[in-house]
Amino acid sequence: MSNRSPHADVNRSAVLAHLGAHGPASRADLSRALGVSPAHMTQLTRELLADGLVVELEQAPSQGGRPARMLGVAAAAGSAVGVKVVADHVAFVEVGIDGTVVRSAAREFDASATTALADLTELLSDFIADARSPRLLGVGVGIPGSVDNQASGVVDSVQLGWTQLPVGATLRRALGHPVLVENNVNALAMAERLYGIGREHDDFLVVTIGTGVGSGIVLGGSVFRGAAGGAGEIGHIPVAEDGPQCSCGNHGCLEALISETALVQTARARGVIDAGDGIDALRAAADAGVAGAFAVFAEAGHRLGRALAGLIHIIDPELVVVMGEGTSAWPHWSAGFEPALRSALIPSRRGIAVAVETWQDESWAQGAAALVLATPFDADGIAGAEGELVRERLVSGSGGGR
Repeated sequence: MSNRSPHADVNRSAVLAHLGAHGPASRADLSRALGVSPAHMTQLTRELLADGLVVELEQAPSQGGRPARMLGVAAAAGSAVGVKVVADHVAFVEVGIDGTVVRSAAREFDASATTALADLTELLSDFIADARSPRLLGVGVGIPGSVDNQASGVVDSVQLGWTQLPVGATLRRALGHPVLVENNVNALAMAERLYGIGREHDDFLVVTIGTGVGSGIVLGGSVFRGAAGGAGEIGHIPVAEDGPQCSCGNHGCLEALISETALVQTARARGVIDAGDGIDALRAAADAGVAGAFAVFAEAGHRLGRALAGLIHIIDPELVVVMGEGTSAWPHWSAGFEPALRSALIPSRRGIAVAVETWQDESWAQGAAALVLATPFDADGIAGAEGELVRERLVSGSGGGR
């Protein structure tokens, strides 16, 4: 492999990530998208072809002259592992550089155990041992809580009962791979920026509903983390002074009123579902036209809409993307959400688009894997030294330990 400058290496990474995120492209398309001269792009793609990281595909239609050859990412260009951590289980995925899930798994996990971090390390090590790609770029970990920064990965999580837990340092010592740790909704926002509708927008919000309520904020094409990595905690906006106690210890938080647990408790108290029933029974009742069940979701949508209107006024996004387990009942949420959101917005912002994306449980883990795949676009250095290691592997073809 030829000697290359650090600048050339970053450009090589950007070419691969762009092809992974947007699909096949011609050299001219890549040159325009990445701000690289046509001559330099020709040299970069020649090296990538020689190293087996990209392949030439079919010719693009021509408006005259010689048809352009399209380039795509080679299947062996590398993969990333993502893990979603919640209180009672972990979910894993291995994804290709284009974000496609290669394989997935889920395992029981007790976040409250004194051996939780050791258990997580063992489970993750077992999953990595069966990696399909010989070129593992790194590991992304999505956590429901605050993370100081992606590279060090010190976690504070009310949901998991973790305080200043050194997740990143522990995992990277044991695994020998780059490890990036992030709030799980921020990770989803990054995945949306790379692979979803967010590719077309520089400023947007990702809002998740389900077991909790959260948001990821993308400004200027980058995820906004705040001073301590805790930006976007929409679930802890106080909305009812005399409301129920939240998991954070405060009373009347949005999450305490519209999370799955809260909706089930409300439905049981009203006699809409039986004492032993859960969210599935509540959704089934609403689907069947039970007015009381429909009302529980519509009221939650109303609260979400009003709270989100406040965030929209502050951030001024182009788009809101709603995701999470709760979207399976979105038609019932929407009945309260849409009127509340639009009426609470100032006239100039009432037309903001709201996109609701279909949800699979592995999406959380896929978002975590995007932490690794996003590093070529990490102009702000959010991924720190771990991101540099990922980039080194991407351009060198290495996938082993440190």
